[in-house]
Amino acid sequence: MRYSRSIPAALLLSAVWHGALAQETIPYAGGEFTITEEDDATKVLAFDGKELARDYFVFFNGLHEIAGSEVALFEVGEGGNACGADTLIVWNAPERGIEAVQATDDCNAPSAAISAYAIYFVPYLLPGETQPVRYWSPDAGLKLAGNMAFSPQPGTRWSDVSPPGHMMDVFENEAVYEASRALLGSDLTEVVRGLSVGGEPNSLGEGQFWSRGCVPHACGVSDSFMAVDAKAGKVYFAQQQDGGGPKAWPDAATWPKPLRDAMAGAIGR
Repeated sequence: MRYSRSIPAALLLSAVWHGALAQETIPYAGGEFTITEEDDATKVLAFDGKELARDYFVFFNGLHEIAGSEVALFEVGEGGNACGADTLIVWNAPERGIEAVQATDDCNAPSAAISAYAIYFVPYLLPGETQPVRYWSPDAGLKLAGNMAFSPQPGTRWSDVSPPGHMMDVFENEAVYEASRALLGSDLTEVVRGLSVGGEPNSLGEGQFWSRGCVPHACGVSDSFMAVDAKAGKVYFAQQQDGGGPKAWPDAATWPKPLRDAMAGAIGR
């Protein structure tokens, strides 16, 4: 994200597992998958005794027919702040037997989008970011489909802006996105990444609202602050730095006092 849209599902799955037995079995291709929990809470995925993966989260996603092959999908991950699980693809390859491939190993890896002929992994993009879109099929394996760049909703204006459920969603507005890109330049993605783990913005009235957040796995290190003044058509950013106070865009001395005070209380002076 960055904030993770997949975290609620991961937490739900965790709750289901801890209420289950220590070992789960799934029949497949004349054998069976097992998910076993070890003494340190590590989960181990195996097929007929051969280990395929181990991590804090290991969950069975389901069996799917892909290009004529029955494919098993599992969600595997280490857990942690705002990081969802990654997809592990397992299938019975002709003449080779059981094979497994993990889609990515990144925090906030994209979920699987399943079609009749392939599985696509479409990333969640931060403003200013471009990332690869990958796909997998039984014949081709894991391949690059192309690159995808972040884009706001065309034609959205300042008059359309209102406090979103999460500050990251405000960048869907084209006016906000263009103002942010003009102000931050090449720093856009990294500053916005610092808003990833956050919540609903705080309203100051008169079209002004703000929020703070942090980078997944690094809260308190490079936390970011963003404020929007929709009435004035302006955005304000600040981010914690190593040593000294936060860096601000534009200079904090030029900010309206309510926003400057909110920033100082949120991430420090």
